[in-house]
This record gives sequence, structure tokens and C-alpha cells, in this order.
Amino acid sequence: MHKKFAIFGDPVEHSLSPLIHNCAFIELGFNAHYYKIHLKDGSKLKETFLNEKLSGANITVPHKEAAYAASDHLDPFAKKVGAVNTLVLKDGELYGYNTDAPGFLRSIAKFENIESILILGAGGTTKATSVILKEEGYSVSILNRSAKRLESFIEQGFECATFESFTPKQYDLIVNMTSAGLKDDSLPAPKEILEPLLKNAKAAVDIIYGKETPFLKLAKSYNLPISDGEDMLIAQAVLAFDYFTDHQYNLEEIDSIMSSVLKE
Repeated sequence: MHKKFAIFGDPVEHSLSPLIHNCAFIELGFNAHYYKIHLKDGSKLKETFLNEKLSGANITVPHKEAAYAASDHLDPFAKKVGAVNTLVLKDGELYGYNTDAPGFLRSIAKFENIESILILGAGGTTKATSVILKEEGYSVSILNRSAKRLESFIEQGFECATFESFTPKQYDLIVNMTSAGLKDDSLPAPKEILEPLLKNAKAAVDIIYGKETPFLKLAKSYNLPISDGEDMLIAQAVLAFDYFTDHQYNLEEIDSIMSSVLKE
């Protein structure tokens, strides 16, 4: 039976997920195809998923909390973090997973001596990654434009600040988890906040991939080791693909196919 998978997002045009998933389906002989769905209204996620007769989907910004709400069943980690980036249909019900966080952990393993991390942004990706980073022993702080989105992080005991209340200190790793720089030349925080942070950091990461964002350009001007979101994209996609195909394939094999596609 031919299966259909998709990625939901707003924006979604830039996504490389169809490319890497379709190549893996072809290489592994799995009868399926994967495409993009530009969804503006997250409340229509479940309805659109079912109307499209999908077997599974990935969810990108800004719909990870909507995907959480749309899930009939949540895996324990997705439940804990309140954000879902992978949906799978089983027996007419939606199962929600989160593969962002393990993907992110894997992507920062190459940086040495990282103990403290400052995350810019307080969306669904931050929800997932902040929890797993804390569990792994990192000291995690969150900086966001508005206070409203920080409430749940404060409840979980994270050090949080808005642009107005922020007092800069030294962090080893600065991570952009906002969409700033995806479609424009904006920075995730005012330059006067970012410059002292980057001057004293050991590395910088942007989860946006496929372009050098203004944030990474600024980090480079301070000679910092940088990384875009490509490593995280592959790491989370391998785990999502594993759910889509019901654990039929070896993770290393999926990884090697997806990685080679992006290096071509």
C-alpha cells in the first residue's frame, strides 16, 4: 500500500524534509512519498492531516504545540515537554512524538567544554530541548522577547528573561531557536544584547539550516565555532523516519542515506 507523509509549517517552502525522506523511502524500497503542506492555522492541523489521508507527518514552526493538542496519544517525552514534531496514524488515532530534543543533543556533541547554554526563543523546539539539556546536566537559560511564553519555563525552574529584564553574563553556547533570519535579515535579539554574549561564548548554533543567518554571521565575526540546523535536521529526521516505517530499518543506515543526500 502506498503511504503519504508530509511536513506542516508556516513557512514551509524552505524545508528539506521532503528531499531527505523521499530519498530514504526510495533507497530502502519503502512505498511512500512525502510533501510539504503550508498550514497557516494550527487549529486545522488534525482535520488537514486526516483529509489528506496521511500516515504520518513532521511539524515545524509554529505548530508544535498545535500538534501536541491534536494528538490522541503522546509518548512520555512529548507529554513532558508539551510539544510534538512527529505524528503517526495508527488505527485511526494520532500518536505524537518529539524527535527534536534527541536530535539537538546529538548536534551539539561536537562542541567541547559546554556547560551553560542560553537559548533565544521560547517556542515548541525550546520546550523540548531545554528539558533534555537540563536532564543531561547542562545549565540552561532562556531569553525571549515577551514574558508570556516564558511562564511555563519559569514554572519548571529555568532561569528566564525578556529583552528588557535581561542581565548579560557568560554562557558557553548561544542558540537561536527563533525563526529570525529564516525569511529576512533580522536577528533573534537586539544587537546590543547579542554582541557581549557572543564575545564571551565558546560556540553558537542556529537551528535554521540551509543559509548563513545574520545571527551566525555575527557569531563568525567573533571567530566562534558555529553550526546551523543541518545536523539537528538529520538527527530528528532519522528518528521520525523510524516511527513512520515502524522501526523496520537500521538507524545508522537511515542516517547515512539522509546525510549523503545533503552533502551532494
